[in-house]
Amino acid sequence: MIKAKILKIYLKEGDKFKGELMYKYIMKILKREKISGATVYKGICGYGVRGIAEFDIFRLSVNLPVIIECVDIEENINRVLPKLYEVIKNNGLIVITDCYVYKGETHE
Repeated sequence: MIKAKILKIYLKEGDKFKGELMYKYIMKILKREKISGATVYKGICGYGVRGIAEFDIFRLSVNLPVIIECVDIEENINRVLPKLYEVIKNNGLIVITDCYVYKGETHE
């Protein structure tokens, strides 16, 4: 059993950074920084300080909530946090929680 951290990043699907969808840009950072793995989830509706994120058929807009989740040891999560903050700034929410990994692959 390994003590680890779960990092979750809440964004809107249409958020961009340097002309690229933010969740894709962040996935590249996580991969480059050798975070053990990450998954992007798309929500069907949500709200936060930036308002409601939902599908609007009348305006033909899609700006659904997106959650990026990854699990790694604390040292690796702390190393990547400043780079993520530089991208996200006020456009999202970063949540970190403690967890234990019972089974997983290691990168050696």
